[in-house]
Amino acid sequence: MGGTFHGAAVVTLDAKGRLAVPTRHREALLGGAKHVVLTAHPEGCVLIYPPAAWEPVRARAETFPSFHPQASWWKRLLLGFEEHVVPDGSGRLLVSGALRQHAQLARDAMLVGQGGYFELWDSGLWNAKLQQALAGPASPPAGMEDFSL
Repeated sequence: MGGTFHGAAVVTLDAKGRLAVPTRHREALLGGAKHVVLTAHPEGCVLIYPPAAWEPVRARAETFPSFHPQASWWKRLLLGFEEHVVPDGSGRLLVSGALRQHAQLARDAMLVGQGGYFELWDSGLWNAKLQQALAGPASPPAGMEDFSL
């Protein structure tokens, strides 16, 4: 059983590519398992899932049509980069070189809660995407017109 992850944290990756997960999220992120799941997101970040929350996503991705170019690439990203990572004794996760390259991760990063999982962004890319989003229309996207703050 996993947790609900909210908030954003400035984090750093060490020289070996290890991410120290904030203490308050470590137990919930594992959800009783020995590992977490890391994979690539099409927008250029790394997704970090508790195993139980990842399974329905993985099962759905396996059904993506192989003859649809965009669906095939999403499948390649989600399943092709999927890694099961066991935290070390200090609660750090080793982000592979392939995932670090995909997400342009260097040292400074943002860990952003998304409810059932986290997104891990290079801080420079996060800031650029955030500014781009804030510069866009203030109205909600189609299908969210009834959403109110």
